[in-house]
Amino acid sequence: MLTVKNLRKDFVQGDQKVSVIHDVSFAVKEGQFASIIGKSGSGKSTLLGLLGALDSPTSGHIEIDGKDITAMRDRTLIDYRRSTIGFVFQSYNLVPNLSALENVMLPMEFAHAPKAGRLERAQQLLDQVGITGDGQLRRPGKMSGGEQQRVSIARALANKPKLILADEPTGNLDSENGRAVFDLLHNLARTEHTTIIVVTHDLEIAGKTDKTFKLIDGKLAPK
Repeated sequence: MLTVKNLRKDFVQGDQKVSVIHDVSFAVKEGQFASIIGKSGSGKSTLLGLLGALDSPTSGHIEIDGKDITAMRDRTLIDYRRSTIGFVFQSYNLVPNLSALENVMLPMEFAHAPKAGRLERAQQLLDQVGITGDGQLRRPGKMSGGEQQRVSIARALANKPKLILADEPTGNLDSENGRAVFDLLHNLARTEHTTIIVVTHDLEIAGKTDKTFKLIDGKLAPK
C-alpha cells in the first residue's frame, strides 16, 4: 500500500548541505500499524512530513496504492492529501471555538462531502472513539487531553483516508490515556483497514506495532 524508495531530504545551512533523510526505503501493507522510532534529531518528523506530502523530498519516491505522490503537481497533491491522508498531532490541533462534532465535520466540508451526511458520519466516528452524547457538543477547552486526542483521531478518519500519520499522538497524555489512544489506533487499523504510521518515543508502544522502523541520523537501522 505504501512504498518508499530511496528517499532523501537535504537542507542547506549556510554554505553546507545537510542530509536529514538519507536513502530510506521501506514498505507498509494496507491495514498495518507501523511505528517510527529514533532519538530527537534523527529525522522522524521530517520523514513523516514527507510521507504526508507536507514537504517534497530532494530525491526518491513515495507511492500510495501505486500512485507516486512525489510526481504530483501542487493542486492535485492538495486534493489527494485531503482525501487520502489523515493526520493526528501531539498537540491535537483542534479548532478551539468549534465543538467536537464541528471539528470532525470540518475536513468533510473542505472535501465537499455531501452536507446531509456530514453530521451523521461525525456522530458515528465520535461514538466509535468513545466521545458520546453531550460530549460531542463540547469545545476542546472543556475536554481532557485524552478526549481531545480522541476527537483528533475521529477528525483524521472523517474523509475515509487510506493512510493515517500520527506524530507523537500519546506524547501529551498520561500512561493510561496513552495506552487507550494506542489501543484505539490499533483497533482502527484492523476494523477500518487503514494503514497507520506513528512516530513515537514510547518503546512500549513501538514494540506492539506490526512493524517498527528505527531511524539513526536519517538512515534506517538494519533489522
